[in-house]
Amino acid sequence: MSSPPMIDGAFARWLASRAGQALLDLRTEMGFADSGALKSAGDKVSHDLIRTELAKWRPGDAVLSEEDEGSRLAWAAEVNTGAVSRLTADRVWIVDPLDGTREFSEEGRSDWAVHVALWARNAPSPHGLVAGAVGLPAQHRVLGTDYPPAYPPMTVEAATAGERKIRLAASRSRPPVFLTDLAEDVGAHLVPMGSAGAKIAAVVTGEVDAYIHAGGQYEWDSAAPVAVATATGLHASRIDGSALKYNEADPRLPDLLVCRKDLATRLLAALQKHSG
Repeated sequence: MSSPPMIDGAFARWLASRAGQALLDLRTEMGFADSGALKSAGDKVSHDLIRTELAKWRPGDAVLSEEDEGSRLAWAAEVNTGAVSRLTADRVWIVDPLDGTREFSEEGRSDWAVHVALWARNAPSPHGLVAGAVGLPAQHRVLGTDYPPAYPPMTVEAATAGERKIRLAASRSRPPVFLTDLAEDVGAHLVPMGSAGAKIAAVVTGEVDAYIHAGGQYEWDSAAPVAVATATGLHASRIDGSALKYNEADPRLPDLLVCRKDLATRLLAALQKHSG
C-alpha cells in the first residue's frame, strides 16, 4: 500500500475513508443478526485501525478517541498531565471511530459516520480545529476540509416562498425536549436522522438547514463535523452563541448549533427563549 497524503486535511480524509471501508467490510462479514456483537466489533475495528495509522504516520501527535480508556473523564488541573498528554500537546487528533453505532447495526441505514479531526494549539479559530473529515461510508462519500463543499445552496422551496421553511435535523431517539416548541416558533419542521455526524453533514450538503443538540455530547461527537462545517462557511457555536472549544480538560461538550449563517441570529434568539 502506498503512503497516505502528508497534508493533514488529506490525511484525515484518507483515514476516515480507510476506517469506513473496514466498517462496510465488517457489516458484510458479520451481517445484522446480532446487533450487539456488530456494534462492539465496529467500534473496535475502526478504533484499532485509526490508532494504528496515527501511531505510524503521526507518531508525535496526541489522540483523543471515544474508545480510549478514560476518554470521558474530566481531568483536574492538578492531575499529572503525563497521564493525559493531549492537554500539553500542540496537536491532538480527536476521533470518533464509529459515530452512530445503532444505525450501523441496522440493515439498510446509512446515517452513521467516521470522524477524524485535528486540533492545533496555534490554530487561528476559537475552536482550534485545523483539519477534519467526516466519512459517510454507507453513502459512499467523505466530506473534508481539504476540499470543503460549496456553501449549501438555497432550496427551491426557500427561494420561492415568502418566508423560509427551516428544516431542522433532529435525533431519532433523543431530541431535546424543547425542540418541538422551538420548531413551531420559527416555522420549521423536524427531520429525524441518526448520528451527529450524519446530521451535521446534512447541513453541510444542504439537505437540512440546521442542527440543534442539547442532550449531552463529547468533543469527538462534533469535532470533525464542525471542522468541515466551518470550512464550508456555516455557523457553528454553543446554543448560547458562545464559541465551541476542543481539547479541553473536560471532554464533555453538551450542546451545539450548526446552521446556515443567515439563520444563526434567528435560531439563537429562539434558543434563548426555549432552552432556558
